Amino acid sequence: MAHQPRKSLKKTRKRPKVDIAKTALGEEPEKRTRKSVAEKSGKKLADKKAGDGMRELRVNVKTAKYRKTSSTQWLMRQLNDPFVAKAKAEGYRSRAAYKLIELDEKFNLLKTGTRVVDLGCAPGGWCQVAVNKVGTKGRVVGIDYLNMDTVAGADVLELDFLEPGSPEKLKKLLKGSADLVLSDMAAPTTGHRATDHIRIIALAETALDFAMDVLSPDGAFVSKVFQGGAEGELLTRLKKNFTSVRHAKPKASRSDSAEMYVVALGFKGEKK
Repeated sequence: MAHQPRKSLKKTRKRPKVDIAKTALGEEPEKRTRKSVAEKSGKKLADKKAGDGMRELRVNVKTAKYRKTSSTQWLMRQLNDPFVAKAKAEGYRSRAAYKLIELDEKFNLLKTGTRVVDLGCAPGGWCQVAVNKVGTKGRVVGIDYLNMDTVAGADVLELDFLEPGSPEKLKKLLKGSADLVLSDMAAPTTGHRATDHIRIIALAETALDFAMDVLSPDGAFVSKVFQGGAEGELLTRLKKNFTSVRHAKPKASRSDSAEMYVVALGFKGEKK
């Protein structure tokens, strides 16, 4: 006769029924579907501010029959630039406004009552930032050979700064000394890095000549330069005439660009 297994005399305890459809707080959990997860992810992307390093959906631009490849590439870069979208949303005329905003936050350039000169000011983004910071007690003047809409609170000359007589006209418009001279001037690029670097350093040196003529003691000078090795003479002059000379590359400057800024603080010149 086959051996029969002995039945266990120990009674098994029945576990209380648990409604697994509810959370610990007694609420029904939200169902997770591919659609809901995608919607949440999309909302988080939309809530992120431009320029915080968050990757967004890329916009592709189709080539057009009469559009050059370089133009298509520029358009694609503009459409995918978070600072371009942010400038449009916040009322600035260009993404360059955020370069000055960041430089000001780092070096405390703009204060209430500051007298500012903006060289190469079109389309007016830096003038907008300066006017907002210096207030009615300050003064903002600019110059550019490109036409631009007026900026309330700023006086702008439509002239080429490099033409003879333009610096004198700008000084008359300023009506006194300056506390800050900004130069975002840039010569048309040739594609040859060494040549482009020499050209922009020449512009920076011309801007420095003007700055040393109009700056008050302890004034500041900011100029665009390109990364390279041909700025030795410019740096020598800056270190001789200012107490502090720094380089900075704002986040709003495109990472693939050689553009950066030299910031000189504490002008040692005599009172004008």
